[in-house]
Amino acid sequence: MVEAKVIVIEPTESEANALQALLRFLDLEPIQVRNVAELRELAHCSAADCLAVIARRETVNALGADLVALLRTMRQPLPVICISAEGLPKIAESSGDLAWFHLETPVKQRRLSSVLHQAQNVRSGHPTQPGTHRFRPSGTSRSMRAVHRLVEQVAPFDTNVLILGESGTGKEMVARHIHELSGRAAHPFVPVNCGAIPADLLESELFGHEKGAFTGALSTRLGRFEFAEGGTLFLDEIGDMSLQMQVKLLRVLQERTFERVGSNKTIRCNVRIIAATHRDLDAAIIAGRFREDLYYRLNVFPLQMPPLRERLDDLPVLIEHLVQRQSQSGGRKIQLDSSAMDCLARNRWPGNVRELANLLERLAILFPAQTITAADLPDRYRSLAGWLGSEARIDARPEPVTVTETPTFEEPPAGDADSGEVAYEMLDVGAALPRGGIDLKDHMSAIEIGLIRKALEEADGTVAGAARLLRIRRTTLVEKLRKYRLSA
Repeated sequence: MVEAKVIVIEPTESEANALQALLRFLDLEPIQVRNVAELRELAHCSAADCLAVIARRETVNALGADLVALLRTMRQPLPVICISAEGLPKIAESSGDLAWFHLETPVKQRRLSSVLHQAQNVRSGHPTQPGTHRFRPSGTSRSMRAVHRLVEQVAPFDTNVLILGESGTGKEMVARHIHELSGRAAHPFVPVNCGAIPADLLESELFGHEKGAFTGALSTRLGRFEFAEGGTLFLDEIGDMSLQMQVKLLRVLQERTFERVGSNKTIRCNVRIIAATHRDLDAAIIAGRFREDLYYRLNVFPLQMPPLRERLDDLPVLIEHLVQRQSQSGGRKIQLDSSAMDCLARNRWPGNVRELANLLERLAILFPAQTITAADLPDRYRSLAGWLGSEARIDARPEPVTVTETPTFEEPPAGDADSGEVAYEMLDVGAALPRGGIDLKDHMSAIEIGLIRKALEEADGTVAGAARLLRIRRTTLVEKLRKYRLSA
């Protein structure tokens, strides 16, 4: 978020102070005004520096047409962020030429930041609309080209989409891209992580509740279906939803109606459903954990996201995209040299694109505005490219070493196990290479496997003891055991 001013229209000091504190935490400068007169005076002198106007629903209703008229007099009207538990006020419907954003109560930092980002796009002339491709997943590999083709085919329709794939492959980004290309792009995209919300609270989260519906329901609250009206509801980790909630969701998909918790009033909804999961739903159906009828309702148009290990050709493009995104959000831009790229290309990436993004963020913190080499990578990435046994610090670059003679290895005296050394068969480094050459990677891996096995034998199969003998960290040895599929 760029530094900017946000106008807070709030006559009550306590309400204004709480909101201003939250805005300052987001590195924004709040400016409090109490009425239209003060806003008019501010608009004539410094409106160009402002990002948006933020006010409670009651305040917007009180100011009414005066507020709308004043905003329309500006060269570029400011977006209005309305804080309310009941959605946007009626005046928003009659002033569609202005940009209105809804912020539910209680105000949460993450949601406020997201809404302000959308307001910033409006101010900069880049609103979210079809064709902007702000959420287009990166990649030009064969598998990703197939994904892009399917996304473009299904986006114009209201068909339910089920996105399958491992965690971290970018399922939510694909869902946002589908929404962005659809006719619903001007309406909200509302994500819900079904696995992160307790089963007894998920119904209220999706459908909302009436005041007094249960203990703690102090006021009426809209659900995600109402927030997503006209737009897209993204149900992430749908495979973790309880069977009881699956039944209620199935009814909504069939009837396109629902009731808030504690109410018997039927509400119609116009929402497109995109669901995603990393679980095997076919196996879950057999095990009785997922309803088959709901599966067929959701799986109208399946999309399979490929794991990163199956599209390593996209690695340079992904790294460039992620580094650029980090720099735009305030991070320092970094570069990776060929040795670092080679290390990363040899990894299996169990955490997929999310793991790659986290690694790049860590490197940008440790080595801001620098060129990253293989020595700068964590051990688990360096070991895959031949930096075997190297314990180069992640927070400091190794000093260059000049080799002046052929290294030799001396076998320690018998019975000197406490010294931390382990005996192994000497490798004749002075011998000539075979006529056809050797595969250095496989050869080094074979040596490493042999040493690990010997260390495990010496340590009676304990990983911690073997790690001490090899003079590496226990976690490093665990990674190597997993890599070579060895067991202690």
